Amino acid sequence: MQVRQVQDIEYELLPGADRKTTDIVIERDGVIRVRPPRKMTPEQVDETVFSKRLWIYRNLAEWRDLNASGVVREWVNGESFLFLGNSYRLALVDVQEEPLKLKDGRFLLSRSVLHSGGTENAKKIFQDFYTEKGYPKIKRRVEYFSALVGVVIRDIEVKELGFRWASCAADAKLQFHWKCLMAPLRVLDYIVVHELCHLHWRDHSHLFWNEVDKVLPMYREHKEWLRRRGANFDL
Repeated sequence: MQVRQVQDIEYELLPGADRKTTDIVIERDGVIRVRPPRKMTPEQVDETVFSKRLWIYRNLAEWRDLNASGVVREWVNGESFLFLGNSYRLALVDVQEEPLKLKDGRFLLSRSVLHSGGTENAKKIFQDFYTEKGYPKIKRRVEYFSALVGVVIRDIEVKELGFRWASCAADAKLQFHWKCLMAPLRVLDYIVVHELCHLHWRDHSHLFWNEVDKVLPMYREHKEWLRRRGANFDL
């Protein structure tokens, strides 16, 4: 991977792939990543990026609008936290065996978590909750949709993935960001199907999206929902 500059557009040039078109993606962190056909020279990629500059400017401006205001959590009674698309109020409790649990429509957090390590400790406890409780839910969705997509999965992992929602390795190992568990189930299904279809098509060509459409005809709606609201999935 190398960083290149075309006038005022800086982008990351990824290794070429067996594809006919150049894939230009603005990631969740605002970074522009470009994956070209394997035989394309860096100079030819520069020309392609320059020809798409108006599209890039427009989408970067929209990205800035969507990310203009981040989530600021107050770790007090009544604060809201998402789990599978539902919002649950926080309640701080004095005595509890587990540091955090979801019960009776509320997230119950032991006060000792905040007293011992402050908000950073509380964030870690929530992240562990999403990771541990989310794994079996994602596993079930992967098992269901992998049969429909016609692929076999080697391994599944829920972890911190930075600015990626998920990833799919060529060896059929799937990784999902713990923040995926904040999304509604229908949106989580879109993320799962998206990654599974990459085992057929490694790019985002029309063939790839046709594969997604076969399994989830409403995928465009879910993709747009995630694009607009995913910036608020944070602790």
